[in-house]
Amino acid sequence: MDLHFVRRGTGRPLLLVHGIGGSWRSWNTIIDALAAERDVIAVDLPGHGETPQLAGENSIATLADAVTDFLTQHGLLGIDAVGSSMGARLVLELARRGGVLGAVVSLDPGGFWQGWQIPFFYHSVDVSVKLVKALQPVMPALAGSAVGRTLLLPQFSARPWAVDAQQARDEMHSFAHSPAFDELLDQLAHGQVQQPAPQGSIPGPLVIGWGRHDRVCWPSQAKLALAKFPDARLYWFEHCGHFPQWDQPAETTRLILAVTSRQPFTDAAIAQAKPAKAAPAWPTAAVVGAALALVAGGIWLLASRRKGRQ
Repeated sequence: MDLHFVRRGTGRPLLLVHGIGGSWRSWNTIIDALAAERDVIAVDLPGHGETPQLAGENSIATLADAVTDFLTQHGLLGIDAVGSSMGARLVLELARRGGVLGAVVSLDPGGFWQGWQIPFFYHSVDVSVKLVKALQPVMPALAGSAVGRTLLLPQFSARPWAVDAQQARDEMHSFAHSPAFDELLDQLAHGQVQQPAPQGSIPGPLVIGWGRHDRVCWPSQAKLALAKFPDARLYWFEHCGHFPQWDQPAETTRLILAVTSRQPFTDAAIAQAKPAKAAPAWPTAAVVGAALALVAGGIWLLASRRKGRQ
């Protein structure tokens, strides 16, 4: 199948692959900076954005097949690629298969959780998305407010109040309207585990970037990711949550361009300037109280809708 995509810039082609529930707009914080130096192709995965859902199973394997078909169709096999979250897992899988991608940057890949982390991931994200769906009527106002973003995005960002308002609106809308979301969430949590790539099997540059404050894919999971992909180099984003392109966009851009230029670099050169100073935290009691009110409001909305359908 073909995938909906946007294409910007000139130069060596670069593929951007978003995470579960996202769309090509998940990259809005860095796409223009990348397009200043690269021919950037940002896709909507099947069942996301403007790409229709797959007719059969939605899983990492079938999404990887769909991306491979797209690249083959457009003469892009061997393209450098960046993935985020589920998309980061996808680019690792495609790198493992061989012959599909060139240089790869995998940002906070999903699928390396173990034990208690599996139900935590599944149920926390499931509840969050149900709440996002229930709150769609008021979501533009919520996502447009620093307080609203603080309550909506603490699992995804180390500084949720600082996330761009339009970025938050786009992501909350796409989360609520992806027909493949529920099946993919179940596949990520309970489906086939990521197969390893033996040392020496991935010839191109491979970097796994991880936010130190990721609350979706915990930093401890990096150890298993490296065990399964021993050819990878690990890069840590300080003061950063699940989406480095949101919390540290300039640093993320530097990392991507450095890896895909295939030139040696140091972590210090990528980190470069001191990370953005965190804004003063909201008082804990206020955040907890407002979060409870938000959850209660979402539950009330869900209950009201069910009653209305009876």
